[in-house]
Amino acid sequence: MTPTIPVVQLSHAQGLPLPAYETALAAGMDLRAAVADDAPLTLAPMARAMVPTGLSFAVPPGFEAQVRPRSGLAAKAGITCLNTPGTIDADYRG
Repeated sequence: MTPTIPVVQLSHAQGLPLPAYETALAAGMDLRAAVADDAPLTLAPMARAMVPTGLSFAVPPGFEAQVRPRSGLAAKAGITCLNTPGTIDADYRG
């Protein structure tokens, strides 16, 4: 049985699409950054930042969620996740 995970969209993510498979053969869902248009996130070279998703969810016991960079975004713009894959454990709350 495939578990269902309720996702709460926080106020700063209103209007953003929820994570979704972008193609029929996609292995993972695309996740958007919850950054306001009038306050873009700009990084200096080699700088690091935590990027908000605007989502809240609880991973069921026995499962994990992973955050991975898109290869095209990393290759074209140099944007990646430092601890790839970023693991969200079932007991993480924060």
